[in-house]
Amino acid sequence: QVQLVESGGGLVQAGGSLRLSCAASGRTFRSLVMGWFRQAPGKEREIVAQIGRKGDPTYYIEAVKGRFSISRDNAKNTVYLQMNNLRPEDTAVYYCNIILVPGPAPSVVNPWGQGTQVTVSS
Repeated sequence: QVQLVESGGGLVQAGGSLRLSCAASGRTFRSLVMGWFRQAPGKEREIVAQIGRKGDPTYYIEAVKGRFSISRDNAKNTVYLQMNNLRPEDTAVYYCNIILVPGPAPSVVNPWGQGTQVTVSS
C-alpha cells in the first residue's frame, strides 16, 4: 500500500496563502490519480481538487476555482495544493488520497490519514 503523509497546514489570515504537500511512498506514484480533500467541522468530507497521472487533467470544485492550484512532482513522489486568497470557509482538515474513480464524487484507495489542519482567520 502506498503511504501518504500530508503537511503544510497552519493558521493564516484571510487573503493569505499556504502550500500543502502530500508525500507518497513507493515507486508507483506516477501511475496514480491523486486528489486533495477537506473536512470542515460538522460537515462531510469533500473533494477539493484532482490531478491526473502526468499533471493533467485537473479538476476543482467551484468554491476554490481561481484560488487553489493542484500540481505534482513525480520525481519527488509529491502532490501539492497551492492555496491563495484563503477565506474563513476554507478552514478544514485537508487530506490527500489516491483516487480510484475520478469525478465529482471520487472513490479513494487508502484509509484516511491524519490530514493537515488549515485555519483561516477573518
